Amino acid sequence: MLGRKKSFKSRLVLILAVIILVPLALLWWIKFEAEKPTLALSPDDAAVGAMKEIVLTAGDQKSGIRSLSVVLTKDGKDHELIARHFPSAGFIGGGEVHTVTQRFKIDKRKLGISDGPAVLRVSVRDYAWRNWLHGNLARLEKKIRIDTQPPRIAVLSRAHNITRGGAGLVIYKLSEDCPASGVQVGKNFFPGASGYYRDPQIYLAFIALDYRQGPGTKLFVTATDTAGNRARAGFYYHIKRKRFRKDTIRISDSFLQRKMPEFEAYVPHPAGQPLIDMFLAVNGKLRQANYDQLVALGKKSDPHMYWHGIFERLPNSAPRAGFADHRAYVYKGKIVDHQVHLGADLASLANAKVPAANAGRVAFTGRVGIYGNTVVIDHGFGLFSSYSHLSRIDVHIGQMLKKGEILGLTGSTGLAGGDHLHYAMLVHETFVNPIEWWDAAWIKNNITDKLVEAGQPRAKGGASAAKAPEKPPTEKSKKE
Repeated sequence: MLGRKKSFKSRLVLILAVIILVPLALLWWIKFEAEKPTLALSPDDAAVGAMKEIVLTAGDQKSGIRSLSVVLTKDGKDHELIARHFPSAGFIGGGEVHTVTQRFKIDKRKLGISDGPAVLRVSVRDYAWRNWLHGNLARLEKKIRIDTQPPRIAVLSRAHNITRGGAGLVIYKLSEDCPASGVQVGKNFFPGASGYYRDPQIYLAFIALDYRQGPGTKLFVTATDTAGNRARAGFYYHIKRKRFRKDTIRISDSFLQRKMPEFEAYVPHPAGQPLIDMFLAVNGKLRQANYDQLVALGKKSDPHMYWHGIFERLPNSAPRAGFADHRAYVYKGKIVDHQVHLGADLASLANAKVPAANAGRVAFTGRVGIYGNTVVIDHGFGLFSSYSHLSRIDVHIGQMLKKGEILGLTGSTGLAGGDHLHYAMLVHETFVNPIEWWDAAWIKNNITDKLVEAGQPRAKGGASAAKAPEKPPTEKSKKE
């Protein structure tokens, strides 16, 4: 009997020990967790201008955040930017706050600091019981540079004579690395790129005047350094006036019956709706969508000068329409629409072979609404050529083409009344007049001579250089 009582007491003590010790052990394991809080800065830049706002994100999902501190050390002096303490949910409960987003500013003028190196120290502590109940500590120490001086810009190219709807080249040198630089042309921005010259601080920016821009358009070079300091530099330029041709396009019922079925995948045609309504939707909304699709390709270009010499036009071709022709569309004697033609229409034999106008990388192949089957070539540094209404495409995206290499055959796909090639050129996101690029003298005066005068190109194996334009054959060379 006595043994049974002792056995019962032993079991009772064991049960009570388990009931008490297990929760204590579990609590100990939870509260003594060793996971440090997380923290991140955005933006995580190394350079800071006159004033910069930074977002600090900290988190601790287990114990909660106890405190947060940010200190800037400059020239041996500490500047406290943040010092926060967060409430507790009780001795057992940990912290009430598990995630915090804190904005703070580094204001050079307010802090009374000078340009130069500094150190940003961030620390976050949680409510864990480790470190004698002081919690886990996460630290971030970042070396930064206070920089309030804008970059210096030196424009190396000289005369810049640009025609309305035409192109040009600006070459400039920066005093420091800048994540963003280029030439502002009115409301349009043309980014610069380095890599052509041995000096990595020399940049090329192919620029263009939209057909709607003329005298009075402001041009200047702009650059923004890593600290956000922005600089501008003017340069000499002269904008030449140009008037564009007006043309009338007559729309017949037979044309609508023949061509509109091709666009039903793009523009639904309810039963009973006149075909002219469908045409207006194709010629308006679809045209704009196709324009946006093509110019979007100009946002990304290889920093290599693939092309050399003049750009070849379709052999044995006759012009049908020119760049920026202002077209009035007439149906049954009434003007029903107005559009601008942003290319050159060239007619040759039906299904004529289409050569690449110059060397480059195929950036796009496929169907583009009103333009039909289309190939776009990236010639480097933001210069593109486009070939539309093709009956057949013989190249693929990424393929490197030599000047004159066949890319397809002419046709009448898209909104074309007959077999021809719609040839267009873009400088970044702006269509330009192709005629300039067919002219050896224009290329020499506006592109090649500037490239030669500005500095030494990189050695072979780097970015290739545009060669001098081919000269028209002389009488002597013809005889030979």
